[in-house]
Amino acid sequence: MAQTTRSQPRPTTIHGSLFATDHKPHPKVNALLGVTLVLGVLALVTAGFHHLHLITSWAGLIGIVTGGFGQFISATTRERFGLIVGLGACALGFFLGMSHGGLFGGVVP
Repeated sequence: MAQTTRSQPRPTTIHGSLFATDHKPHPKVNALLGVTLVLGVLALVTAGFHHLHLITSWAGLIGIVTGGFGQFISATTRERFGLIVGLGACALGFFLGMSHGGLFGGVVP
């Protein structure tokens, strides 16, 4: 019954991040998570207005890049879950922005 014995006791306090289940700080991933979520909300909110397609498409594109890199370096499932939510919002905003005029629509003759 080796699984019942533990060599080290479990920590009673959680140190580090809210999203880190391994009890280690991940500041870079948390920053990417925050940026991805903020850009996802921005892309979704501005997608409802046809004349804001430049903000929508650029926020979505930048959010997709930051979220993808965050997924690449993330360490825990909680971080990945938040990044997927942000990536979905960014992608939806990006596609709606592209359908309303794109990244350069109306700016370049």
